[in-house]
This record gives sequence, C-alpha cells and structure tokens, in this order.
Amino acid sequence: MKYFVVFFFLLLSIATQAQDSPLSQKVTGYIYNDNTKLPLNDANVININKVRGAQTDIKGYFEIDVQPNDTLHISLLGFQSLRVKVTNDWLKNKVAKIFLTERAIALEEVVINPFNLTGYLEVDSKTIPVKENYRYSISGLTSGYETGEYAPNAFSKILGSIFNPADLLYNTFSNKSKEFKKLKDMKKDDTVRNLLASKFDRETLAVLLGIDKKDIPEILQRCNYSESFIQTANDLQIMDAISGCYEEYKILKKVK
Repeated sequence: MKYFVVFFFLLLSIATQAQDSPLSQKVTGYIYNDNTKLPLNDANVININKVRGAQTDIKGYFEIDVQPNDTLHISLLGFQSLRVKVTNDWLKNKVAKIFLTERAIALEEVVINPFNLTGYLEVDSKTIPVKENYRYSISGLTSGYETGEYAPNAFSKILGSIFNPADLLYNTFSNKSKEFKKLKDMKKDDTVRNLLASKFDRETLAVLLGIDKKDIPEILQRCNYSESFIQTANDLQIMDAISGCYEEYKILKKVK
C-alpha cells in the first residue's frame, strides 16, 4: 500500500508538470519579398521567448520550435524587421507565408578628419590618441576582441550602480533580471550566436534582452568598456560583454 501511494503521487506530479509546461511544437513558414514576391534566403527567425533561432533556405522556408503565444522576431539586412505572434491557427495549419518590406536607406555624408601631422615624430606622436585596452576571446570566434580595462576601477563602477537606485545599470539589471538570464540560453544556440556575430546594429540583441538599443552603449560605459569597443564590436561580442557585467553585478549584489 505504501509503494502504491508513492507511485500515485509520482504520477500526479508528472501530470501536473506536463500541464504547467506545455510541450514544444514546430511551426514552419515561407518568407517573401513584399515587393517582388520572391523568396528571401538567409532571413533570420528568432523565438524571443525560447531564445531559439532558424534561417530560411533558398526557397524562403524555415521551421522553428515554439509554444502558443511565443513571439518570433524576423530580420534580414535591407528589410524592415517584423515581429509575429504564434497563434493557434498557425499551430493548427503548421505553415504560414510572411512578407518583409524593403527598407529605404538614406546615405549620409561622411567627413573624415585626418591628423594634422607636422613631420616631427616627437610632436606627431602626441596628437595621435592611444588607448590601452585588453583583448579577450570567446568561444566560437577565431579572433579575440578588445574590452575595457579589467581592473578594480571596472568593478567599482558596477558596485556603485548597485548602491545607487537612480543608476541606469542598477535599474536595468534589477527590472530586467528575467530577460538578462536569457544570456546563457543565447550562447547555447548556434543560430542565434551566428546571427549576432554578423550584426552590428544592436537591434536583435535589444529585442532579446527586452531593452531599448539606445541603452546598450550606456550600459557598457557603466561596465567600463571603452568607446572604441562599443562602436566597433559585433552584437555577439556586445552580448558577451553585457553577460560578464551582469554576472559581476549578481555577485556584488549578493554581498551588498
């Protein structure tokens, strides 16, 4: 009788967990150019809720794991990004046609200001800015990347953010802790990593983290990353930098 009761509660627990965590399903779709109606190859599809990614093939076809009401972020260079919610109709029919609109890009004039060199080494060497930054490497990338100075000064900025409720870093990490926990999931998905490694616009990263992309440079500044890194790093490097800063934030917050 004792074993029967234990077995009964075990089955009840499994059934409850199954109800609380619905099984993932797959949906498929085709992505087209809204103007030409031609299929779009290499369009990126990311499930924001599950942090899983997929890419379209030459026919514009993709498939991805979802649950009801998940949101898919669809992007492709030169096209306006689109968010699509997974509806019951889509789950029932399994396939959908999605159209992306071409983005009008206005080229702005770029002015390059050269250094005014005199020809004298002692004088010219003082006019050229020199930044001493550290280089780090992350898995999946063949070359290292530069970050801000990893020193007690860097740690003190994060520490100051914790004790100052008005600080952007404190507010962002505290209010968006659920979203920032996705950083580990982002690193595990090769499709998401490859996508972020090829992007420099911070759009997809901001969507995944649930923040305004305008806040990303300020977050990195508070984490003591250099301006050159903030301006030139790709989205995967930015993700890794924010992830490291967030981990330090959690450690310091525990000892507050």
